[in-house]
Amino acid sequence: CLASLALGLASVAAVPATLSPGELAKPGRLLMLRHANAPGTGDPPGFRIDDCATQRNLDAVGREQARALGRRLAKAGVKRARVYSSQWCRCLETAHLLGLGAVEPMPALNSFYPAPDQRDSRIARLRAFLAAQPKEGPPLVLVTHQFTIAEFTGGGTPSGGGAVFQLNGTGTPSLVGGFTPE
Repeated sequence: CLASLALGLASVAAVPATLSPGELAKPGRLLMLRHANAPGTGDPPGFRIDDCATQRNLDAVGREQARALGRRLAKAGVKRARVYSSQWCRCLETAHLLGLGAVEPMPALNSFYPAPDQRDSRIARLRAFLAAQPKEGPPLVLVTHQFTIAEFTGGGTPSGGGAVFQLNGTGTPSLVGGFTPE
C-alpha cells in the first residue's frame, strides 16, 4: 500500500494543466477534490468511520485551505454546487468548509486504502452515480481521497487539490484539467 501511495504522489504531473476556478462554473462540470490538509497518511490503529477522534483530521492549515478554496470558487462564480463527500471526517469537514451548499455523505467516495477488497465495488458505484448525472447540470463537487481520484486521472493530487471533469453521461467523465490549492 505504501508503494502505491508513493507512486500516486509521484505522479501528480499526470493530470493535465491546472485550470482556473471559473472552469467549474461551466455546465456539467465536476470537481473531484482531495480533502484539505490532514497531516500524516492513512488512519491511526482503531480507526472508526463514526468517530472523528479515531481518524486523521484536518489541522488549522487544512481548515483554512478549505475555506480559502470555497472563497476562490465563489469569486469565480461558483456560489452553489451539489456537494457529496466521503464519510471520513476530514472529507466531510472539507466539504462543509467550502460553503457551497448542503453536503451529502456518499459511501462510494470512501477511501479503499484500508480495504483494497472494496476498491472495485466502490469505484463501480461511483461510476454509476456519475453516469446518471446531467451533462449540462450545475457544478458537482465530490470530496474524496487520493486513491479515488487516481482511479479517474491515473495520477495523484495534493491535499486540497483535484481534477475537473466534464460529465458526459458515462461513468468515465472527460478529464479537463487539474485544480490546485492556492
